[in-house]
Amino acid sequence: MLRTPLALLAVAVCIATPSAIAGNIADIVTVGTGAGTPGTNVDIPLFIRDTAGSVLGIDQPAGSRIQSYSIKVDYAPAASVQSVTFARAGITASLTPTFESSPSAAGSISAIDTFSESTNLIPFTSNAAVPGNQIGVLHFALAASAPPGTVTLAIDATLTQLGNEGGTTSETTTTANLSLVNGSITVNPVTPVRLQSFDVD
Repeated sequence: MLRTPLALLAVAVCIATPSAIAGNIADIVTVGTGAGTPGTNVDIPLFIRDTAGSVLGIDQPAGSRIQSYSIKVDYAPAASVQSVTFARAGITASLTPTFESSPSAAGSISAIDTFSESTNLIPFTSNAAVPGNQIGVLHFALAASAPPGTVTLAIDATLTQLGNEGGTTSETTTTANLSLVNGSITVNPVTPVRLQSFDVD
């Protein structure tokens, strides 16, 4: 007779535990969308949405803020892209990282930054409108031979994560406190130029 109330109490305690609640709240990394024609440049923004109540965030105590990110974006078909580079933008543009790297290979580009919380706090807006705050931009140069269609921009779920400055706390898709939103580039066909003919008397 007492098992049901005790079981319900145990469930209630688990639900009310802050870590359990925080574990179900996810911050969001988003890769934007863009369009261009073969041989042109396309800028794709990167966003992070700091969701209130998540493990890391501007609403959390010192030492538990989002101060680092590692974002890997895979693009396909790789042959449609001549080159791609990453640059900080938006709320990180004026900050100075303690570590920064953007390794790339055919078909992928990564954005890796770490900032000091005491001197370069990333000024996230808690619960900002989707997709959140812009933290960077990917500069794509489309190949001149790129066929019309879509270049997919997929975030690598294994290597993408958010972290605090010290790297002691992280958010990943594996721990269910990070969500990923993929993007794309639409390659439009080049519109042929029609020359008007004139009759010469």
